[in-house]
Amino acid sequence: MSFTLKQSALTVSNSVFDKRSSITCRSLFLPCLNLQNNPKRTLLSLSKPLYISSFQSFNEKSVILCKAYEADKSPSPAAAEAKSEAAKSVKIGIYFATWWALNVVFNIYNKKVLNAYPYPWLTSTLSLACGSLMMLVSWATKIAEPPKINLEFWKALFPVAVAHTIGHVAATVSMSKVAVSFTHIIKSGEPAFSVIVSRFLLGERFPPAVYLSLVPIIGGCGLAALTELNFNMTGFMGAMISNLAFVFRNIFSKKGMKGKSVSGMNYYACLSMLSLLILTPFAIAVEGAHMWAAGWKEAVSEIGPQFIWWVAAQSIFYHLYNQVSYMSLDEISPLTFSVGNTMKRISVIVSSIIIFRTPVQPINALGAAIAILGTFLYSQAKA
Repeated sequence: MSFTLKQSALTVSNSVFDKRSSITCRSLFLPCLNLQNNPKRTLLSLSKPLYISSFQSFNEKSVILCKAYEADKSPSPAAAEAKSEAAKSVKIGIYFATWWALNVVFNIYNKKVLNAYPYPWLTSTLSLACGSLMMLVSWATKIAEPPKINLEFWKALFPVAVAHTIGHVAATVSMSKVAVSFTHIIKSGEPAFSVIVSRFLLGERFPPAVYLSLVPIIGGCGLAALTELNFNMTGFMGAMISNLAFVFRNIFSKKGMKGKSVSGMNYYACLSMLSLLILTPFAIAVEGAHMWAAGWKEAVSEIGPQFIWWVAAQSIFYHLYNQVSYMSLDEISPLTFSVGNTMKRISVIVSSIIIFRTPVQPINALGAAIAILGTFLYSQAKA
């Protein structure tokens, strides 16, 4: 049972009130109280109403015991902070799970398309075109808030887009020549490129633990490459170039976007659009519309109409997984993002081996495990 007593000041006498006296009451059920004759009364000023949670009457001419608490009591700062951190952890967990799942699906459909339609330049172009179209529609229909950008934004984004375009095409070329698992094993060596470029081109220095973490990365990648049953130099070089390009993309992104207030989702959308403009003329020059048309006709005749779904799926999921990864980067530190990226590669490698039944020798698997472990140690040492 609960009652409300509202007044600017309340006379209290050790929670014990004489029922025989009276004052004006706001509740029809609360006994009227007056403490004017009580010598032990205390004045308590209230900025918020008191809620009477319970009262006990011992007899008609005896006392009434009241228990009250202050209304709208705010939670302690520590409790509010703990609740906020828990909600943030759940949000990041959802981002990570979605990011990994979308990436796995993209790699599966991307490999299916490249096996039937070996034109990585067009495949890369379609991925960027699909993502750009999706975001333009989202902005036009107000599903997503359009970014407020200017010419300076595009100037800063241009070198990032160049590096992103090179890295995207190189990775797709690699996956068109070798197994998905092998491409991602080599791409797990990206931290080694990051340290080398940062050290010799930017003059950055790192603690000894960072340099030591490069030993298992380089050693593991080398062991995996030497024992790869379907090794292909074009595929190997494509993954290596992709590593280098994405390192420069990250460097340019940090420098060019410093102080810019654009969300991760919109930032990646603009990056996709600019990369599409850069890539399209090169894709036409390297492969050409004639080759695309002939290859498309052959793929549809062999695979059937589902081939069109494969192409659409790999394009859609490519944009979605990258978009979620950039949204994750908005919420977490680069270190946590790096750990998440490492775990993503494990999920892609394992799932692709299972789905495509890629033959793996024990020593090849050992090399992959060593390289991924080195990547994890690097992320910890970088902290």
